[in-house]
Amino acid sequence: MARLAKAAFDGKDLRPKWRELIGKLLDGTASAGEGLDLGLIAQLLGDKPAGLAIQHDVLRSHQLFGTRCHVPEPRLKLLALAAETDLGSNTPIEFLLEESAVELTTLYLLPGVELPDPLPDHDLAIVIASDSEDCRAALRTIEAVATRWPRPLLNPPKLIGNLDRDKLHRLLQDIDGLAIPATFAVGRERLLQASPSADAFDGIAPGLAFPVIIRPRGSHAGVGLAKVDDGRAMVRYLAERPEAEFFVSRFVDYSGEDGQFRKYRVAFIEGRPYAGHMAIADRWDIWYLNAHMSASASKRLEEETFMRTFDIGFGRRHRSALDALAQRIGLEYFTIDCAETRDGALLIFEADNTAVVHNMDPPDVFPYKGPQMRRIFDAFVAMLARRVRERGEEAA
Repeated sequence: MARLAKAAFDGKDLRPKWRELIGKLLDGTASAGEGLDLGLIAQLLGDKPAGLAIQHDVLRSHQLFGTRCHVPEPRLKLLALAAETDLGSNTPIEFLLEESAVELTTLYLLPGVELPDPLPDHDLAIVIASDSEDCRAALRTIEAVATRWPRPLLNPPKLIGNLDRDKLHRLLQDIDGLAIPATFAVGRERLLQASPSADAFDGIAPGLAFPVIIRPRGSHAGVGLAKVDDGRAMVRYLAERPEAEFFVSRFVDYSGEDGQFRKYRVAFIEGRPYAGHMAIADRWDIWYLNAHMSASASKRLEEETFMRTFDIGFGRRHRSALDALAQRIGLEYFTIDCAETRDGALLIFEADNTAVVHNMDPPDVFPYKGPQMRRIFDAFVAMLARRVRERGEEAA
């Protein structure tokens, strides 16, 4: 996944590889791994239905996949427990293991298919399935045997389930110095009923009023995300969306004095926060690519400062809130996307275990990012090794 994603990120044409693998699939010489690659390429080329269909066919007969290790003699063996879903709904763990001495095996858990007995050889396991609807069956399968898992099991399913948008605010809402708008799951018909009246949202949640942020339930990567300012805009939005249920929350204007919006990604490893990236744009709905960071030296300088001074700057300003958030979420690895409100609170947009933390940006444009990503990757691998060592000491 990491290799193909990097190629797409760099603008390389994946269609020749697609044609090569299609030919092997048609003549019966494609391996299961090449079939899975084919499904990933289809998604990266924008044909998600075809990619998922190919993946579905491959996983019907093969659920276990190995990723080539960077070194000939791995330091440890990691088993990743994945769900049959799109490429954005499992933790992109290959990025975190870049150039490491960790041997990765991925096991896809399918509805109605039991876990292999015996399990693949591994030193520890990590759940990489997300809290999305199409991962729920996989999470239930793991949860049913989690207490009997023979090795350390990181990111347990019961904690991943707390990351759903309408649960997260209840988990974090009373933390001092932290702001997280309440998120409500609302059906299409209820939203249409609320649209004509400015105060009709009171029937959904006290205090909820236009403008609101809305997105389809289960969506990610900004799909269907919109700011809706009034009832007429809500009617137009719903007319363009086929989904039956949506997440709705109040809009928070987190722009700075210069009118720019700043959005941060922070990675947590065993409770410790690390700067992931910083995006700056004149629009509220930021993600890194639409901020055009590569085109602005001043934006990159601000991101570099954020990264270099994180422990004495952003991290120190919000230390209490970040510590409390990490303790309540409880996962060994997760990320948050966040901002700062005008009164200095830490504004949480989302927390999940599947956001991309990568080292794909060109080093000639982003020379500061490689060292920071290396710190995150090294901390992640050190955490894995420590968990294996602690398990060995307990057994002794």
